[in-house]
Amino acid sequence: MPDTIRFDVEGMTCASCAVRIERVLGKQEGVDSAVVNFASQEARATVGSAADVEALRAAVAKIGYDIHEIGPDDDRRPITERYNEEAKRQLRNVIGAAILTAPVLWFAMVGPEATWNPWAQFFLTTVVVFFFGWQFHKATWKQVTSLSLAMDTLISIGTLAAWVFSTVVLFTDGANAIVGAHEGGGGSHIFFETAAVIITLILLGRFFEARAKGQASQAIAKLAMLGAKQARLLRDGTETLVDPLELAPGNIVVVLPGEKIPADGTVTTGQSGVDESMLTGESQAQSKGPGAAVFAATVNQHGRLEIEVTQVGPNTALSQIMRLVEDAQATKAPVQRLTDRISAVFVPIVIAIAIVVGIAWLIGTQDVARSVENAVAVLIIACPCALGLATPTAIMVGSGRGAEMGVLFKNAEVFERANNTDTVVFDKTGTLTRGAMTLVDVSAAGDELEFLRLVGSLEAGSEHPIGKAVALGAEERDVTLVPVTDFQSVQGKGAHGVVEGKRVLVGTASFMADEGNEVALLSETFDTIESKGNTTFYVAWEGEVRGVLSVADTVRESSAAAIAALHADGIRTAMLTGDSERVANTIGGALGIGEIVSQLMPGDKSEAIKAMQSQGHIVAFVGDGINDAPALTVADLGMAIGSGSDVAIESGDVVLMSGDPALSVTGIRLARATFKTIRQNLFWAFGYNTAAIPLAALGFLNPMIAAGAMAFSSVSVVLNSVRLRTFK
Repeated sequence: MPDTIRFDVEGMTCASCAVRIERVLGKQEGVDSAVVNFASQEARATVGSAADVEALRAAVAKIGYDIHEIGPDDDRRPITERYNEEAKRQLRNVIGAAILTAPVLWFAMVGPEATWNPWAQFFLTTVVVFFFGWQFHKATWKQVTSLSLAMDTLISIGTLAAWVFSTVVLFTDGANAIVGAHEGGGGSHIFFETAAVIITLILLGRFFEARAKGQASQAIAKLAMLGAKQARLLRDGTETLVDPLELAPGNIVVVLPGEKIPADGTVTTGQSGVDESMLTGESQAQSKGPGAAVFAATVNQHGRLEIEVTQVGPNTALSQIMRLVEDAQATKAPVQRLTDRISAVFVPIVIAIAIVVGIAWLIGTQDVARSVENAVAVLIIACPCALGLATPTAIMVGSGRGAEMGVLFKNAEVFERANNTDTVVFDKTGTLTRGAMTLVDVSAAGDELEFLRLVGSLEAGSEHPIGKAVALGAEERDVTLVPVTDFQSVQGKGAHGVVEGKRVLVGTASFMADEGNEVALLSETFDTIESKGNTTFYVAWEGEVRGVLSVADTVRESSAAAIAALHADGIRTAMLTGDSERVANTIGGALGIGEIVSQLMPGDKSEAIKAMQSQGHIVAFVGDGINDAPALTVADLGMAIGSGSDVAIESGDVVLMSGDPALSVTGIRLARATFKTIRQNLFWAFGYNTAAIPLAALGFLNPMIAAGAMAFSSVSVVLNSVRLRTFK
């Protein structure tokens, strides 16, 4: 079975870098596929047994980048911290470059027409270009020597072209080469200020970009900071403060009111309310007592709890959430693959356009300086930085915001699918309803105590929520249950077994008919009870139907509001259930659901979804991650109801961390907002380059203005993505 190797990547400066590394990794022996994320600075390679990590590193090093494997136990430095350090480094560069560029700009525009003026510009600009701008030239050298090109190539060639041309003019014409803002100032034209200002503005853009990307990547850092900083380990009646990482399964920890729970576990002693909002998005505290599951980083509100540790460190629910978010951020949306293909060929095309522009202007005007200036403007304005940031930054922020709200997106394709979804289908039990059944009606043809003893004892052998509700209801009515033998559950119909020597059956009318039991005598009673909207069954033994019982499942308070919200967004709704038509219509009608499909076997739900898809609908299904796995898989967008203990549900594309159906609305709206942001980013990036290159080629764009505009485009794309952090 293939394994996935994660790498930290160093040296990437644009999307074309990521595409190049991805392509090289994908061609190596033993590598099935590779994905490189420019925003998170990470690579993932799916490999077989033949893959050699050192060979992969060497292959990537040949094209000018460094990768370092991230082991399962490695404490990877948060990407936010890395971006913050990058922002500080670029800020130092910006300040230094600006201090030297300011006098260059002054000398060029309004400075004295003295013989030392161009020499001062030369010396100051040389420091800016080759010291503060060295990062661009260094990266370009690596790229050129490995026969590859990237954004740095355009910056380096553009600034060097301006510097080299001006230097040649200066050393050729000497003191006569004086540049000023005055028309006809005499001497040959030089533009050292262009090279200096371009470097300074690009560095300024890098600073803002790094700071904005740090803000965009804060979700993972926030999640990591949620964990408890210490734990009260209970040994031999004595409490000792320890690091949560020192805990092991089986340990007993004490959590006092107001403290964070240090690990996943089970309450052994105490009663309290626990704030699980960071995990599920639900603000209301959850009641916890002996036997209840609790999770790391949730907050004990009141009451002392003793907890037996079950999962620690990377195995906790919090760690699983972080991994799911990281996995989502490491994948690529279909729309991003298009931008990657464009980025891969964009730089060489731009260089070719710049050369053609320079030659055309030289032929048309015989003005070498103007020709170089326009060619440089094309090189600088066309840097595809914004294009590479458009998709990954939006996905980074959107998936992180989802985790904060209890919605976990498992891959980047979800955002595009959610945007196209026109139908949301709900499972009934445990989704629109609480799934906590209660025995509410009992109608026995004979002795009610015998009736309850036999059916209760039979259902005590069931794991189904309905069966448990019947058994519990019998016990609550002071009925003593007896052992059941030969218990069998018939999926979607009922169950049977032997109790006190009698073969007892409980189930639907069709189940009774299959077993040769006539239901006609009690059908009127059945219809009366079922008309209340409850799930109703027949009970029979010794070949005769003996009575009717029903269980009720309360509708969640937020279900009706969730359905109304989807309708307000123009989305159709449907409900799938195994209940009878009457029960389904009663509940579905009360909630305002558009389409109701009842009396379904568990396997029929996926067929019902396929039928909707065959009508041209894009279908999202919301249901239990285990029982509804086939339907979740078939749906265009599978939204699995999860919990703290099973966040890594395999079925489905989205995990909803609480049973609240309103969370499905949140998930769809957030996914749509994220995809809308991606489209806005791409429109800006594509539109910017499409409009700006002709302007530069026609001579309407000064290289310095081009540098400022290019830097602004990248920052604006990231800041637009960061807006998703405020999604509500």
